[in-house]
Amino acid sequence: MPKTVNKSSSSHTLSTLKQRHIIMIALGGAIGAGLFVGSSAAIAAAGPAVLAVFVAVGLLVMLVMRMLGEMVTARPGRGSFVAYIREAHGNGAGFTAGWLYWFFWLVVLGSEAIAGAIVLHDMVNLPVWLLATCLIVILMLINLAAVRIFGECEFWLSIVKVASIVLFVMVGALYIGHLFGPPVPIMHNVLGHGGFMPHGIIAVLSIVPTVLFTMIGSEIATVAAGETAEPAQNIAHVTRSLGTRLTLFYSLSIGIILMIVPWTDIVPGHSPFVMAMQVMQIPGAALLMRIVVLTAIISCMNSSLYITSRVLAELARHGDAPAGLQHHGRHKTPVNAIVVNSLAGGIVAFASIVAADTVFAFLLSCSGGVILVVYSLIMTAYIAIRNQASEQERKAFFHLPLFPFINIACLGFVVLIFVAMLSDPVQRTTAIASLGTCLLFMIIYWTRCITHRSARHS
Repeated sequence: MPKTVNKSSSSHTLSTLKQRHIIMIALGGAIGAGLFVGSSAAIAAAGPAVLAVFVAVGLLVMLVMRMLGEMVTARPGRGSFVAYIREAHGNGAGFTAGWLYWFFWLVVLGSEAIAGAIVLHDMVNLPVWLLATCLIVILMLINLAAVRIFGECEFWLSIVKVASIVLFVMVGALYIGHLFGPPVPIMHNVLGHGGFMPHGIIAVLSIVPTVLFTMIGSEIATVAAGETAEPAQNIAHVTRSLGTRLTLFYSLSIGIILMIVPWTDIVPGHSPFVMAMQVMQIPGAALLMRIVVLTAIISCMNSSLYITSRVLAELARHGDAPAGLQHHGRHKTPVNAIVVNSLAGGIVAFASIVAADTVFAFLLSCSGGVILVVYSLIMTAYIAIRNQASEQERKAFFHLPLFPFINIACLGFVVLIFVAMLSDPVQRTTAIASLGTCLLFMIIYWTRCITHRSARHS
């Protein structure tokens, strides 16, 4: 007798992520080309003190993830973290946070598409615009197919990145321990070129947005966990350990680079990992890193398309975006939102080709600091929701130590970063443009409210 296939069961399987997917989606979202290449600019700007910045930003990410994890486990099924901001501060804050986060990741999607196309251009002699378009189309099809297929792709792409960092740290530790190669002048490399903080505290604070840009993305787990069989359990597991792992990956790899390569030799835009591997005389270092960087870029694009489509669909459910964007296909993927974001990401990518110094530079400036505002809203949402919680909820779900002083300290750190950015001529434009972007979305929300109120009264 022929076997029958349970179509609903098959569809459920395709639309469900496993815990291993969630862990790697979170790690993959946070480990991108910014670490492998972008960290060179931070090292050149701040010197060895960049290590302290990575540790401090890692701690900030750990605390934000802890706050998100406690809110999700206490009140599961709300949606992305934007839902908790909306619950704590109202629709205006939810509207602003959602669109800011969407805008940030849209710019990432477009810029990473061009970065990936440039890497591919060295291997395949095709126009950059065509390669960027192909990358976006391929990832759009993956995201449209099924949530589980997206999860599998992101799992294996993230495995490559994590394995690369682990191997780099292991080989670097053996080299520093003089188990192969010549002795390493560690103290001279780290402190022999102007000391630990050669350019002063303002330079150190001003690179925090750059470092944060390389480390954010873990919060994607709170969205992805909603597409698992046991969201509260999965997000609780991920948030307990993810921040620690992420901080270790970043701080250990950057620390080893600083011990092997004098920071004055590191050139912005060139991978410090390649420089360290060349010092260690690892054959094929440049090719290996090109493959890893391409993997990181594709993974980051994949995560960007995923998160922008989910946030856009959630905004549509609350009436903050066109209603059609919340439409889901038979495999429970937000089809219209994925297609719209793919097109918008393509527009950003083409802007970097035809107007790199005007339109694209403006978009980068506008998005550069908005994530700090979003993280601030998460911190204040945690304070509000924890204060609103019943005594039983507090005992069962809310365990962040030193509450609310730790939240206030984190908010103070964000304010200090913006002050440092405004004090730095290089970062000032980004700070002003980012704050202006936040104000723009707030004005749009207020304008919508006034328009709807007038329409009801007419």
